[in-house]
Amino acid sequence: MPHVLQNVVFPTDRDPDLLPLYVDPETWSVIDEEPVRVSNRAQLGNILGRTTARIVAGRRVSFGTYFNAFPASYWQHWTPVRQVTLTVDTEGTATILVYRSNGAGVRQRLETREVEGVAQSTFDLVLDQYSDGGFIWFDIVADDDTAIFRGARYSTEQEPARGGKASIGITTYNKPDYCVGTLQALAAEPEVLELIDRIFLVDQGDRRVDAEAEYPDVAASLGDTLQVITQPNLGGSGGFARAMSESLERPESDFVQLLDDDVRIEPESLRRSVVFGRFASTPTIVGAHMFDLLDRPKLHAWAEVIDDAPFMWRALYQEKLPHDFSVANLRQSPILHQRLDADYNGWWMCLIPLSIIREIGLALPAFIKWDDAEFCIRARNAGYPTVSMPGVALWHVSWVGKDDSIDWQAYFHARNRIVAALLHSPVPDGGTLLRHSRRVDLKHLMMMQYYPVALRHRALRDILSGPQHMRANLATAMPAARALAKSFPETVVHKDAGVPLRARRGRVVFKKLKNHEFDSPRGMRLRWFTATTLIAHWLHAPKPENVSHPEVEFGKLDAHWWRVPLYDSALVSAADGSGKNIYTRDRAQYRRMLRDTALLHRRLRREWPALSAKYRAAAAELSSVDAWRRTFGEAS
Repeated sequence: MPHVLQNVVFPTDRDPDLLPLYVDPETWSVIDEEPVRVSNRAQLGNILGRTTARIVAGRRVSFGTYFNAFPASYWQHWTPVRQVTLTVDTEGTATILVYRSNGAGVRQRLETREVEGVAQSTFDLVLDQYSDGGFIWFDIVADDDTAIFRGARYSTEQEPARGGKASIGITTYNKPDYCVGTLQALAAEPEVLELIDRIFLVDQGDRRVDAEAEYPDVAASLGDTLQVITQPNLGGSGGFARAMSESLERPESDFVQLLDDDVRIEPESLRRSVVFGRFASTPTIVGAHMFDLLDRPKLHAWAEVIDDAPFMWRALYQEKLPHDFSVANLRQSPILHQRLDADYNGWWMCLIPLSIIREIGLALPAFIKWDDAEFCIRARNAGYPTVSMPGVALWHVSWVGKDDSIDWQAYFHARNRIVAALLHSPVPDGGTLLRHSRRVDLKHLMMMQYYPVALRHRALRDILSGPQHMRANLATAMPAARALAKSFPETVVHKDAGVPLRARRGRVVFKKLKNHEFDSPRGMRLRWFTATTLIAHWLHAPKPENVSHPEVEFGKLDAHWWRVPLYDSALVSAADGSGKNIYTRDRAQYRRMLRDTALLHRRLRREWPALSAKYRAAAAELSSVDAWRRTFGEAS
């Protein structure tokens, strides 16, 4: 019996913004090396169902799209599958053209077939020329009359390496509406549910999912498959560790599929990830790409890595993101055809074989930030790869409308990055990590952002206290960080209340440079700017009139670290546009924090080897199943 590796599907939502991700009934060309549309013929009315569509007479439709092209290079590289069959069901007179690409995105025709009437066309495909990259897809051209596309799938007769189901672990904190939407999407896809053993919904909020009006109906549809677990807020790591722990008790589960709460899923992506995990040559973490929930054709995250020297995450092609599929489709984007190897994948959606968890443990008690990256690095060191899989994706609220580096999450950004480096950095003393961390403090101080510096200093002190602090403050670090905000007036967002909040000298605007470049200081100019600004803030008190009333106003995109420090105070728009923050220079606080920054980073540098040994010795206990289960018991 053939195993379906990938179904060709259409969007579950009748959203025209989604069409470029699924089907491309448009004609494209290239002008000055930029892809452009010659004509736009995308019509939702031609999408007849989840797997059926109308191909209008005389028109051509391509399935060489993000969700429907087959990622041949990933299947060739990570699995033993070599023989794949493409099956296309049609009705009417049409021509089917099958294509492939290579790692450079160059298109090559594999086969052409004319069909008429009710037809099922099969194409035998061999995966032996995709080591560098490449997809397989097909186009359909209707003849004089309209044709109907009845569905297509990629399958193989080869047997998978493993055959168990997956349990789904959803962690939520006060996002009940999103969670109900995810459950409804799963309940509507019986083919996906066949691969699901249990759905663990770990509810850590006070706005309960099971209190939503739509919950009883979807719970009845899912029956025993759904299990809601309530516990205090232990963060993403605590919620996902709970799902991991519960999944280990399920004899029919070979995987746990982690899902964030504020997402919209493509159910076929869940099915694809489980199937890929079954066929992978070795137990493999299968990660999903992330599209922007509020700008749905834009791909924001894929193929992420950790740079060793600064020990910092990034996408392999950071400068190419976000990629807008409404502007350049898959066939017009050669960079997307490369096979890219990732170090880790975000836990907005990530499939983890339970065999890996049994060997290396659960998540670190990190609350949020870096728990996903650290786990994947731990798995990699044990010989288990992470694959960032094309065609496996969901929509998540992106970071465009927020800046969590200056709110309470600054504590976790700083602490968990350094802890992960203490555990895994292959570079002596963490390489340039501490130098970069010190620079982050200096930028915040020059920007008059004292709250994140206070949190970062708290993080460094906790790190220096030893690894035991991570489990000890798991439930208290976040409330304590939020409570500290009351001591820092710049954290208050002043909402628009009908009377404009204005600066004495008005709003400052800057010329936009080409290619999104910034006029930031570099080289000697950077060192001179930093030194003179730090000295000026140390020596000179702000003018009283600038303390009592903001001196200037900046838009969020203009409020860079080399601009704001030139003033005593500034109005700066909040990242989400909900109001403005007032930053005011405080010389006494600046002096105290600058001294602390120097002393804490110097001490951390001096104690790095001993600290690293301590954290590495404690790593197994920090992530152990038994330790986590004691935490769950104490929290309940």
